[in-house]
Amino acid sequence: MKYITIIHKSRYGYDISVPALPGCHSQGKTKKEALKNIQDAILAYIAISREELKGTEVKEVEVASP
Repeated sequence: MKYITIIHKSRYGYDISVPALPGCHSQGKTKKEALKNIQDAILAYIAISREELKGTEVKEVEVASP
């Protein structure tokens, strides 16, 4: 699965977040390191989400555009 990421360069390195996964973010000294770290963060986010959703009902809802 592919996710859009937002990469921000700061004086300390690179901060990276995934808008589709609220709270999923990471960082690295280089862009390459930040991208590797966000892959690990995404996998952890998905694993935690699956655990939290165990035993719950999940439904897809369609919303008509205006």
